[in-house]
Amino acid sequence: MKYAVSIEVDVSRERFVELFDNPENLYHWQKGLKSFEHLSGDPGQPGAKSRLVFQMGKREMVLIETITKQDLPREFNGTYETEGVFNIVQNRFESVGPNRTRWTSENEFQFSSWFMKVVGFLMKGAFPKQTLKYLTDFKAFAESGKDVRNGV
Repeated sequence: MKYAVSIEVDVSRERFVELFDNPENLYHWQKGLKSFEHLSGDPGQPGAKSRLVFQMGKREMVLIETITKQDLPREFNGTYETEGVFNIVQNRFESVGPNRTRWTSENEFQFSSWFMKVVGFLMKGAFPKQTLKYLTDFKAFAESGKDVRNGV
């Protein structure tokens, strides 16, 4: 399954990247994120691996992030793996004005288990919706400087 979502954020690309590139800020805009742990490689650089743990309702989900390209301020790409799912993400950041940045996120989900293939098919609309939610929450965080995960 492939899709792309895009959003414009009312901050300069320089400020956008400063906020986006700081792992501590993930907690301000990724709802459910419990922990982010660097595992190997040079942090923030291609080949680096990190473990992200999310609380999704009563279920805990562990993702392994591998950075595949870091060309900031233009692009940041990676893969995210969890049981039965491999997600390839390409993020592009384009300045569309002195204080405006367009973020485009292209995603490809590959499902390795029969169960996840069925889930992916039945819930194919939920994937882009969740991705856009993260982009929207980042926009709110970047423009306000406040934690937006829980309305704080």
